[in-house]
This record gives sequence, structure tokens and C-alpha cells, in this order.
Amino acid sequence: MISEDLIQQFIKETELFEERIRAFEAGEIDRKTFKGISGRFGCYAQREKNYMLRLRFPGGRISKEHLAFLGEKTREYPLELMKITTCQTIQVHNLSASQVVSLMREALEQGIITIGGGGDNPRNVMASPLSGADSRETFNVLPYAEAVSDYLLSRMTELHLPRKLKVAFSNTEENLTHANMRDLGFVANPDGTFSVYCAGGLGPNPKIGVLVERHGKPENVSLYVSAMLRLFTRYGEYNVRAKSRSRYLQDTLGEEGIKKEYLRCLEEAKREEISWPVFYSHPVLKNGEGEIEGPRIFPQKQPGLYGVSYHPIGGCLTRKSILVLCEVLKNIPDTEIRLSPDGTMYLLHLTAKEVPRILEATGGGGENLFETSTSCIGVPICQQGLGCSQWLLAHCIERVRKENFPDGILPRIHISGCPSGCGTHQAASLGFMGCRKKIQGETVPAFRIFINGQAKEPGSRIGEEAGILPEEVIPEFLAELGKTIQKSHKSFEEWLPENKERFSELVQELQEPPLTAE
Repeated sequence: MISEDLIQQFIKETELFEERIRAFEAGEIDRKTFKGISGRFGCYAQREKNYMLRLRFPGGRISKEHLAFLGEKTREYPLELMKITTCQTIQVHNLSASQVVSLMREALEQGIITIGGGGDNPRNVMASPLSGADSRETFNVLPYAEAVSDYLLSRMTELHLPRKLKVAFSNTEENLTHANMRDLGFVANPDGTFSVYCAGGLGPNPKIGVLVERHGKPENVSLYVSAMLRLFTRYGEYNVRAKSRSRYLQDTLGEEGIKKEYLRCLEEAKREEISWPVFYSHPVLKNGEGEIEGPRIFPQKQPGLYGVSYHPIGGCLTRKSILVLCEVLKNIPDTEIRLSPDGTMYLLHLTAKEVPRILEATGGGGENLFETSTSCIGVPICQQGLGCSQWLLAHCIERVRKENFPDGILPRIHISGCPSGCGTHQAASLGFMGCRKKIQGETVPAFRIFINGQAKEPGSRIGEEAGILPEEVIPEFLAELGKTIQKSHKSFEEWLPENKERFSELVQELQEPPLTAE
């Protein structure tokens, strides 16, 4: 658990942030300078106006109390747009300068951290969203993710990293957190140990992480993190920002060099530090009662208890959806919420009698695989964005619904508005990345297409680029793709390996006249 002293230290730090945001509002510092300051506090100025604040939830776990706090704030401000991110945080959008400062402080008083939500800091520590509830899991990885989160937060004030550091834990072969594609990843093994990967990452120059330990001891997770911090600060690029992520160490040190130096750093950590304690602080004490089945309902590993999935389109939560959920959960004891990197929210520890109320409160989200697609926030909110990610996803769903395809014909797509890859497009079987292209001399919004990526283990792989399409034709492209696949009576993943040429033909048909890179 994070100490009260550290919380108060973070609250005191917000005084500096308040000074800087006032200076930015007054035009005394420019946007670039403000971004270099505000990122540490989990805040960024939006492209057009107002601000975004990122709330960290280690392992994607949200307690009923934290959800109630968020519901209270939606009434007070009000908050109209909140986004579940691929790092299992919630981004609160369209805040004024005064609101972002107030919410930052009030969240800290509730134990919700914003410090380190951006900038050159360790980001929210991720864990498989159904950790502790999934009957298929190797073992529960959430306690270890929470321990690592506390460890990193305790060191936040002393760290000087080249860039951000993402840490993730995975408990099943689905690998929803892309643990082996992160700066540091822990994959649960059947023997109760972790396979430890480092120096991976998505975005520009994507790489699968290097396996540096096959049977890491779970009780030493903080020491493995310390070793990564040492490796990154010792060999990371501080001068050229475009090459300052840990995955570029594979280019400079090579895989064997990384293994050698990481293990050397691990030995240093073992000599100089004591392992951070791991607490199993969320036991499931509720008793199951009754049976139920149906769409969006799944049985937990705890007999008689169920979970419900809710995927708001594009991962975007509204004020109304939060308030309705808070109202229902008030009368349901011993439940909690988990956020998934794909934008899904899971409501856990429900009896059969409680499930219908949750289903009613979470209607209106994605109802099939394609509609649970993942998207970053994109243009017009994100400063870095090149493509209108949310617009594209909404229009794709609208177009595909008209075809009434059987579930599974089209995959869950992943959309990133720019090369940064916040939509994890390179880990998807079908992904899109925002760009700008010239068509007959005119620059238009477009998206690069990526295929054949896979997070699932074994067999994880980075997607390969497969063409480019103007933004406006992608909904029709997906409709035509679905029609083609439907004739084969296969899913997209089954159809693609033997039909890459046909896939390319579909892209060519819709990208005419030819596009040329800008």
C-alpha cells in the first residue's frame, strides 16, 4: 500500500503543477514546455481546448468506492467523456484548468494516483483484467502487479528515465496486456514462476521483448523491476528522443547483450535491495447462489459467482453510464470493476440474482466481437493524433451492422490515430494506424493497414503493413471484406493466411486512384 506520507508529498507537488497550468493559460509558457511539465502529473492539454487527466488504476482494478468517487465528480463538474485506455487507466477529458487541478488533488486524497500518468515515468502497471477470477488462469498475477505499482510509485521522485516505462503481467495465453511486448513483462508459468521479458514495445520500431529469465521468482518482482530501471538508465538514449524507448536497446546491445546486462543489473538489485512485499489484499469472500447464462455473462473460478462484460463503443464512458452503474452497484455488495486493455469493463463477483441488474445497467455497448474493437481517442482531442480514430470506429460499426454478419466473420480491429500505437494496432490480426497521404496532389486523412499481428502466446508476433486507405473508405472496405470472408464460412483469422493476395486486391480496389507517400 502507498503510504499516506507519499500521498501528501504528491499532493504538495500539485502546487507546482497549478503554477504551471496558470502560466500556460496566461500564455507565459508555450505548449511544448507545458507538455514537458504536465505529463508527469498525468495531464495533457487537448488539441483544441481544455485538458485531459489520466487516473491510474494498478492492474485495472477499480473498487466500488473509487467508482463512487468518479460518479460524484461527474455530477460536480460535470464530466461528459471518460476513456478506458490500453494501459488500463481512465482518461477524463474536457476539463478546465481549475477542474483538472481540483480533480488531481481530490483523486489523490482517495488514493487514486495521477503522478507518472505521462511523461518520462513508469506508467500504470498492467495485469490481466480477470486476474483472480478467471478459471483458465495460470495463477493470480494481480497482487504482484499491485506490489510493483507501489514499488515504482515509491521511487517516482528519484527516477530520471530516458522515456516512459511500461510494465505488464499476464496470467493466460490470451496475453491481453501484451506483456511480452512491453518494456518489462511478466508471463505466468504453470510452475508458479514468471517468464520475464524486457526491452519490447509497440509503436515505431516495434519489437517482441527479450526473454531474460525463464523461471523468475514471484516474490522478487520488485528486484526484476529494479534491474530494468538500472538497465534503462544505464544504457538508454537520453539525447535522441526518437530512440529513447527501451526497445532500441535491442539495436544497440543485441539480444545477448541485453540478457547479459540485465542479469548483471539483477544481481546488483539483489545485493542492494530487499524485495518489496506482496500483499494478497482482495480475497473473494462472497458466496455464490443460483445459476445463469447468456450473452456477456461468464462464470468465475469461484463456484456460483459470475462476471459481466461491458464494452462501451471505443472504450468511451459517458456521465450517464457511470451514474447508472454507480446507482446499481450501491445495492450489490462485495463487487469490483476491472478495466481491460481492449476497452472492456468487467463487473465481478456477482450472484445469479445480481447479474440481470448489471446487464440492464450496462446496455448499449458492443454486442459482438467486431463491436468490441479498440481505439485510441485520436483527433480532434489528441495533440499527436493524425487520424479520427473514434469517428472511424463509429462509422465502421454503423456500416458493418447493415450487413448483419455472423459474429466472428470480422475480427476485433485495433485503431491508433498515429504511429505512437496507443490503439495497439501492431498486436492485432487487423489494425489501422493514422497518417496523411496525397491523392492526386491533395493531402487527405488515411490509415495504414496492419495484418497478422497476435498477442496470444505461444506465437506472439508483430503485425505486418498491408497497404493504406483513405479514412473515408475504410467502413466500405470492411463491409466488402466481411462479404468475401462470409462466402468462405471461415473467420478472418482462418481466412487470411491463404488469402493475403485477395486481401491486397480489396485494398487496391478501394484505394484507387493510386496513393503516393507525402
